[in-house]
Amino acid sequence: MSDLVRITDVAPRDGLQNEPGVIATADKAALVRLLAASGVDEVEITSLVSPKWVPQLGDAEALLDLLAKAKPEGACYSVLVPNEKGMARAMAADERAGGSLIDKVAVFTAASETFSEKNTNASVAETIERFGPVVESARRHNKQVRGYISCVVRCPYEGDIEPRRVGEVARMLLDIGVDEIDLGDTIGAATPETIEPLLFELIEVLDGRPTNTFGNPTLTLHLHDTFGRAADCVREALALGVRSFDGSAGGLGGCPFASVDGERAPANISTSLLVRTIEDAGYRTNVNRAKLAHAGAFAERIVMAARLSEGSA
Repeated sequence: MSDLVRITDVAPRDGLQNEPGVIATADKAALVRLLAASGVDEVEITSLVSPKWVPQLGDAEALLDLLAKAKPEGACYSVLVPNEKGMARAMAADERAGGSLIDKVAVFTAASETFSEKNTNASVAETIERFGPVVESARRHNKQVRGYISCVVRCPYEGDIEPRRVGEVARMLLDIGVDEIDLGDTIGAATPETIEPLLFELIEVLDGRPTNTFGNPTLTLHLHDTFGRAADCVREALALGVRSFDGSAGGLGGCPFASVDGERAPANISTSLLVRTIEDAGYRTNVNRAKLAHAGAFAERIVMAARLSEGSA
């Protein structure tokens, strides 16, 4: 098994979607480019959801058009789309850029019915039914498809989630042609003890499919560091064979629909901590730590400026 671990930075999308302040589109583009220059294997740059639901990402098309002007060679850009309408918007922007700006689209569902209803206004089965046209469009445009599953360990509304339920949702996504399953520990509840049975379940579901048709790992782990246990979970996942992880520059982010009782949603594991944990465990990444630190500092700076501006408004 390879010792090279794939890293996706989700700061421009997941890291900014729950911020109270508005980040300038030019600053978002600068962050994306800094992350691409750091050597991360993929940057999730935005979401094509309705601005009504996530106003912080209401400039998605403007950002895509700006990034189209200078995409670094070898960079992999992904966007999150909620449905066929979002996919059409994404592909229109991609076509304006010559068809090579967006490499991957992501869809999102949950292992919790309550979370799915609050996040998407639909049941889990209904969300996956919506993804059929998205996957078909992705195939026509030669794009990869990532399928996020939220609340894979615990839901803020339903409590603990059985690994078997996560496996059922993963099978549904694979059956419609999703290339990659991304397991989201949405509220940071995971421990090495709970990650182990979850990953055993998904390894069984994947049934010997370590890579997809694009040559990338089919299983990714998306951890939130709410209780300071994410690095321990990374080490456990590495030992079990996981070779793809999400992180967020500066540790920013969290799903806005995971906020409960007036508290902000927990943040993602910082990409710097993720890379350090992986490399200290004896594995390799393509990341330049110094350039990643620069990107992380920039992310923190633009977010702090936006928060201060919001507070003074």
